[in-house]
Amino acid sequence: MPRARVHVIPTSAPDDMSGLQTLVEEKNLDPERLVAILGKTEGNGCVNDFTRAFSVSAIQQILGNAIENVALVMSGGTEGGLSPHLVTFEALDETGNGPSMAVGATITRDLSPSEIGTFTQVECVAEAVKVAVRSALITNTDDVHFVQIKCPLLTSDRIATSDDPTATNDTLKSMGLSRGASSLGVALGLGEIDIGTAKRAMAEGDQNIWSSRASASAGVELMGHEVLVLGMSAAWCGPMTVDHAVMADAIDLAPVRAAMDRLKISSATSIKAVFAKAEASNEGLIRGQRHTMLNDSDISSTRHARAFVGGVLAGLLGRTDLFVSGGAEHQGPNGGGPVALIAEC
Repeated sequence: MPRARVHVIPTSAPDDMSGLQTLVEEKNLDPERLVAILGKTEGNGCVNDFTRAFSVSAIQQILGNAIENVALVMSGGTEGGLSPHLVTFEALDETGNGPSMAVGATITRDLSPSEIGTFTQVECVAEAVKVAVRSALITNTDDVHFVQIKCPLLTSDRIATSDDPTATNDTLKSMGLSRGASSLGVALGLGEIDIGTAKRAMAEGDQNIWSSRASASAGVELMGHEVLVLGMSAAWCGPMTVDHAVMADAIDLAPVRAAMDRLKISSATSIKAVFAKAEASNEGLIRGQRHTMLNDSDISSTRHARAFVGGVLAGLLGRTDLFVSGGAEHQGPNGGGPVALIAEC
């Protein structure tokens, strides 16, 4: 029977794998059992953030061929007080009773540049989500609490060498288009929306159509998608549980507290890892008060949002090693976003 094991590993630089290496050497982590590694790196989180690829390369040097089919999802940007870190997910083989947290992952084919930000990408991710859910032995998609997608973006070279027209010639805009298409793919794959609704959302750019469990991060280091699914399954055992909430805006903590209550967070049950999406509200307001995140020509609004939401969550949770990802197109309501909490009893 599978049992999930999770490690949260602080890093001092994008290529700092000393903590990961120590876990392997002390046999507290088995590379052959790895399903996925997520990480927050200290780059700008934009098109020219190469800390993500740097970190992936460092992981590959340490773990080698053992991680050929492991999802490696690096998210750039640790603005404010957010701490760079890695989160590893293993599937051990043990005897026990469920239900417990289940983990599933898959890697898609590479897209062509002209497919990024199109309905083809939506369909590609939707099918991948279904594959990852099945691999996690989750029989009801209502039991899925978090889907992390690492998706590609366009660079000037990719645009110039594309055989067909691309969705945009703006490399930064391509990140949002890719995240949005990926997130609609999650919603479609989980049955949150039907195919007609997904097509309408793509055609009209309707941000009121969103997934409550999607987290998409775009990067230059890949052309396909790396997909991680977390949920609850009776086929898994162990002390790990997972739940999710949706923040209505950047300071909406009531749903997060409710998820903590459902997980029965106490002295006997602690929060192991936290994942959240952050986005500056597009009307420039938070509960009627003006914000300036969208008007800063020097710093992307996604960076402001990560720092802001990271601080809000850190104040509640008393920790800064939080996986807060910026850019929440079709990921939760305008200005808000999904949050997932992993607890260990």
